[in-house]
Amino acid sequence: MTQAVSAEPPMTPTLVAEHGLSEAEYAIILDRLGRAPNLTELGIFSVMWSEHCSYKSSRRHLAKFPTKGPRVIQGPGENAGVIDIDDGQAAVFKMESHNHPSFIEPYQGAATGVGGIMRDVFTMGARPIALANALRFGSPDHPLTRRLVSGVVAGIGGYGNCVGVPTVCGETNFHPGYNGNILVNAMCVGLADADKIFYARGAKAGSPIVYFGSKTGRDGIHGATMASAEFDESSEEKRPTVQVGDPFVEKLLIEACLELMATDSIEAIQDMGAAGLTSSSVEMAGKEYLGIELDMNKVPVRETGMTPYEMMLSESQERMLAILKPGREAEAEAIMRKWDIDFAVIGRTTDSGRMVLTWNGNVVCDIPVAPLSEDAPNYDRPWVAPPTQNPVTSVDVAPVQDWAATTLKLISCPDGASKRWLWEQYDRHVMADTLEDSATPSDAAIVRIHGTQKALAISCDCTPRYVAANPYEGGKQVVAEAWRNLTATGADPIAITDNLNFGNPQRPEIMGQFVLATDGMAEACRALDFPVVSGNVSLYNETSGQAIPPTPAIGGVGLLRDHTKRVGFGDVRLGDMVILVGTTTDNLGATLALREIWGREDGAPPTVDLVLERRTGDQIRALIQAGHIRTCHDLSDGGLLVAAAEIAMASGTGLALRLPAGLSAEATLLSEDQARYLLIVDPTHADHVFAALEAENIACEPLGTAGGCELAVQDLFAIDIDDLKQAHEGWMPAFMA
Repeated sequence: MTQAVSAEPPMTPTLVAEHGLSEAEYAIILDRLGRAPNLTELGIFSVMWSEHCSYKSSRRHLAKFPTKGPRVIQGPGENAGVIDIDDGQAAVFKMESHNHPSFIEPYQGAATGVGGIMRDVFTMGARPIALANALRFGSPDHPLTRRLVSGVVAGIGGYGNCVGVPTVCGETNFHPGYNGNILVNAMCVGLADADKIFYARGAKAGSPIVYFGSKTGRDGIHGATMASAEFDESSEEKRPTVQVGDPFVEKLLIEACLELMATDSIEAIQDMGAAGLTSSSVEMAGKEYLGIELDMNKVPVRETGMTPYEMMLSESQERMLAILKPGREAEAEAIMRKWDIDFAVIGRTTDSGRMVLTWNGNVVCDIPVAPLSEDAPNYDRPWVAPPTQNPVTSVDVAPVQDWAATTLKLISCPDGASKRWLWEQYDRHVMADTLEDSATPSDAAIVRIHGTQKALAISCDCTPRYVAANPYEGGKQVVAEAWRNLTATGADPIAITDNLNFGNPQRPEIMGQFVLATDGMAEACRALDFPVVSGNVSLYNETSGQAIPPTPAIGGVGLLRDHTKRVGFGDVRLGDMVILVGTTTDNLGATLALREIWGREDGAPPTVDLVLERRTGDQIRALIQAGHIRTCHDLSDGGLLVAAAEIAMASGTGLALRLPAGLSAEATLLSEDQARYLLIVDPTHADHVFAALEAENIACEPLGTAGGCELAVQDLFAIDIDDLKQAHEGWMPAFMA
């Protein structure tokens, strides 16, 4: 065949720039091809070399992360990470962003984020069993915030509920830094047989390439490119680049995929996510240095007049691409027809190392695969470290005059208030294996492995204000926080997925945040034996030059071998002893209280002693598993004061606490020092708990006892639990009313 001659637009600098390619990148394309690309070829290069697909600004820094461990079956490089959870079973999980689409079209942006992350998991051969999310919105008084919250929450709930996968945990924060660019990070965890994991690698030359799922439309074209660019005042005009999802098709697709996988007819499989048909075909071919031939006339389409350019760049949802063993096409088609899923054989693999597309009998694309995958740009962006923040201690702020009012303010501020309004829109108990809920809250969600005594603990964590104040310490803290939340349930932390949300990497100060945060994360992962097995990088999260706060969200997964030994922070009984574990210092920098009570967002954040973090967490976990701790809550936002209030509200039992000597009330109650836990212990176990902690040189001291109906701290205040609950539960419904 000959190269098609058609009415191609002239290849101008403007057209190249519209595709998100720099002059230098276009020069590389000219060099690799030995000619100018046509529009289809330009579009394919543009999406494959976008930040979203190529990680061109972050790849060299992601290489710092530890990715191996005794339980790691598959680390980064596939659709999702895979860990061994004993008994021949594996957990498959990943977190991914849908930030820009959710700002432009909140319902569909969030819904398709949920759909996309589930496909990453069931593409590996796993049945999705749990969803989680990390959401960041702008200031509550911003005119867009309430509409965005409403749309995003409805989208997450609408998609997950319809598919029948529980949304089990998450976090939701508000800050003016997200006014023009919200964050919607979705996580999915699935269950598979450890010896039946499916990969995008493994294809051979001469095998059929099959398409199945929804037909291709024009929705989502340039979605990957849009996700790799800053917003401006015209962002609303990008609505056509947002994908549209159908959860009922996704449910059928899950069942059809798992049935097809049981036939042993698949060589390689990939979902059509960012960059759609382009990325899925290139990634499978690139992993084995193969070529691809696709007949674009055979691609199922739902709109008339679609061109190869549109087909290759569409990000229509609920679509899969697989490379089958030769001769298994009819078997695969029969399964798809049974589930009412469109199916087509659209091409074959070759040994040419080239991507060749034909349409109406003409070649409309003929480019080498290698530059699209392994030869994509890999930048070492210049960076500068942010200025060092000075410490802020209790002598730097006015003394608290009304502790009752301060307590109520912290538990009712937008970040501290209950998000019940939000999570009640999610079906958390479908599949009947969610063990943690509002009646038995814990620091991580607990999902039973059906038919066993085992359970997975799942957490989502990030404290952006720490990362903004000191990216290195903040990076360490986000990993330590996830590890601590899993530990606080009694689970053994195994591995993490990450979602690194930052601004424009071409600005040295933003790149400095990224470099230092990933340095800190990598160090924490090594110290805690908590490897990274999957993840996503989302850059260019800014509008008109204003970047979001640096937000490297973490999804952690741990294993409970016996879910009946788990603990939360809602089981408190009359006469129980309250024990504070960990060292408290006079450091109020970057704390929730500094922002909410004193109106300041400065100061050095708490430092993270990873050796102490590991030693403390390992001992806490051993005590929980041995049955010596009734209730455990890690200290994080709001410090001891908020942790105690949350335990009192969750249990309905009062706490009478005293202040340890040596520090101000402000430091004792509001510091957010790390490696600290608040324990509720039966008095008959107290001596054992103290002895075990002191043997490991871990600070611990009794703070008081449980009983009554008030949270009371020495002579400072006493608040009825009903008043705490009213303040805590009231903000979100009032805001959304």
